[in-house]
Amino acid sequence: MSNSVIAIVGRPNVGKSTFFNRMLKQKKAIVDAQEGITRDRIYGEMEWLGHYLTFIDTGGYIPEDVDIFNKAVRQQAQSAISEADLILFMVDGREDPTASDKTLAQFVRTSGKKSILVVNKCDSLESNEQIHNFHQLAINPILPVSALTGRLSGDLLDQILDQLNLKDVQPEEKDAEGMRLSIVGMPNVGKSSLTNALLQKEQSIVTPIAGTTRDSIDSYLKYYGKTITLVDTAGLRKRSKVSDSIEFYSTVRTQRAVLNSDVVLVLIDAVKGFSKQDKTIIDEVITKGKGLVLIVNKWDLVDKDTHTMKDFSDEIAYQFKSLTHYPIMYISALTKQRVSKVLNEANKVFKSRQVMIPTAKLNKFLKNVIKQQSPPATSGKVINLKYMTQVNVGPHLFVIFTNYPKLVPTSYKRFIENQLRENFDLLGVPIRISFRKK
Repeated sequence: MSNSVIAIVGRPNVGKSTFFNRMLKQKKAIVDAQEGITRDRIYGEMEWLGHYLTFIDTGGYIPEDVDIFNKAVRQQAQSAISEADLILFMVDGREDPTASDKTLAQFVRTSGKKSILVVNKCDSLESNEQIHNFHQLAINPILPVSALTGRLSGDLLDQILDQLNLKDVQPEEKDAEGMRLSIVGMPNVGKSSLTNALLQKEQSIVTPIAGTTRDSIDSYLKYYGKTITLVDTAGLRKRSKVSDSIEFYSTVRTQRAVLNSDVVLVLIDAVKGFSKQDKTIIDEVITKGKGLVLIVNKWDLVDKDTHTMKDFSDEIAYQFKSLTHYPIMYISALTKQRVSKVLNEANKVFKSRQVMIPTAKLNKFLKNVIKQQSPPATSGKVINLKYMTQVNVGPHLFVIFTNYPKLVPTSYKRFIENQLRENFDLLGVPIRISFRKK
């Protein structure tokens, strides 16, 4: 089943992101009084009367190139219009139509798509009269709403179903969700470039300016018949360097994207090397129990010989020993070098994250581990490992019952973890082992 797609377009600060968030019943797009917060197109899904609708929030449409982003934002809005089944053209009901409104209205009319003119900021019954100022834009139907309070939003949703001829159509069952894959990293490491390379289209705006991406942007692609949700995120900087509220909320959304992911691609800059902030980001992903693939981007810019890749991997392993258990890939999002292998590697980690090992196999494994190396006696007490089982996946949690759970040394816990990874296919996933008293 494919959802009907509705693009929300309009000039800056007419309330597109506020309306988008209300439809999704979550604060997915950053909202601020400052103009031009939204840049990329952001996708979100909601259900109305059994029908699933995909909304696209877009940046404010400005016909002139005031700064480096305006042209890119216009292209994002135009792309949203081209892929939409219906256009919601939103205007500010408290102001008269502007030149930008008229230019965009012309573009909407010539697109040939079904459209609704949405007059926002009609917060009361008296304010409904404001819609008459906008008949000159020649787009019908025209409806008043208040994105802030939700007033008349149900009427608008009914009108959307009418325009899409869905009211008399029997709702279909929703497709099962596949892997949710997030791309995270420091600013300007190439997250949006990798997103565009994987999607094979310009989904996210790419500029040399750090912090171009502000929202977490969901995109969808098919991989061997399954739908992958690909999430491009804002760059993560040290907390001390987060300078304003917009960047703060960008960081919050990135952290939420990681929390909601199955697998996370952590990008690092091959030219700058593996930094302390990269380590912090990886630590956060592992702590949250997510599958992880480390991506070294901009590999095309590095002077190489036959040992460069191995030396780079050794340096990472030296700084962060746990990363020896996670796949490392060397790519160039710009030249597409090895990009085709990224989804394959992420899918392997996704499958590993779903592995549930039978208890009988785990207890056979435990016996072999004890034969190979029994736990050392601590404080004069002999530690007996009696029984092992897996109680959770994503992340994997194993429970081992023993007579003295608090006396098992950390080194022996690491030994068991390493043996688990060697005996079962658990590359790229965090492992947690809990020792409990029987």
